[in-house]
Amino acid sequence: MIQTIPAKTIVTRVQKPGYWFGAEYNMNIYRGCSHGCIYCDSRSDCYRNSDFDTVKVKENALEIIRNDLRRKVKTGMISTGAMSDPYNPLEAELRLTRKSLELINAYEFGVNICTKSALVTRDIDILQDIKRHSPTLVNITVTTADDNLAKNLEPHAALTSERFAALEKLAASDINCGVLMMPILPFINDTEENILQILTSTKNAGARFVYPSFGMTLRAGNREYYYKKLDELFPGLKLKYMKRYGNRYQCTSPNAKALWDVFRAKCAELGLIYDMRSIIRQCRMGYGQNQLTLF
Repeated sequence: MIQTIPAKTIVTRVQKPGYWFGAEYNMNIYRGCSHGCIYCDSRSDCYRNSDFDTVKVKENALEIIRNDLRRKVKTGMISTGAMSDPYNPLEAELRLTRKSLELINAYEFGVNICTKSALVTRDIDILQDIKRHSPTLVNITVTTADDNLAKNLEPHAALTSERFAALEKLAASDINCGVLMMPILPFINDTEENILQILTSTKNAGARFVYPSFGMTLRAGNREYYYKKLDELFPGLKLKYMKRYGNRYQCTSPNAKALWDVFRAKCAELGLIYDMRSIIRQCRMGYGQNQLTLF
């Protein structure tokens, strides 16, 4: 049975307009996520979602989104996927993300999608329509090049190989797309081999950028869940985390500096961009100044 929750508004103004891939608005049709990623910050107590693994649908979502868009004085890019993957398994049946993209297209807004699902390729036709009038961007999260490790870290998400296949379809359809390479987990996937494989696969898929973070975040709620999973999957590793990071929120990989050097050199070799300003500039190329404002 599909669970629903009430909502008054869905398309909301972001705190830092233009900062995250040029987005000025945020949209979450679903609440919760079924991917089961062991590291997800959205499990943190501060978000007050104790039943995070159950995906719930916001009631009257499409009507609310339509009204939200009609009331906006200024068009802009709408980002979706920050707190709940817009292409969770329910979306295959409900098609709410697809219908919301149709509304975004009708009201001539741009869109930035963040997902771990290959289902995004279903909506290439609408993304191409949006791209005719507004910046359009798809980010697919990849944390490891190894399908087997991905099964442990992100047990119910698409395999890494499936995500790269989706990127290839998007790129072949001339959709601006790239990789969110985060989180890179200390002592697990923070290796030069992993970084280089992700970058090479990104280039081979035809994607244009990789946006990285060489570390992760841990806070109350998320920390306890993550440590429980470390005990199950990587016995003894929790103690290494506790010794190095304590109760720190930001847990940067001890290899971060070396990984950055390898990452930048490989991006230069492959012609991939990786800084936010360049990604936004590339996404906005060819669109008028009356649309999205860079920072």
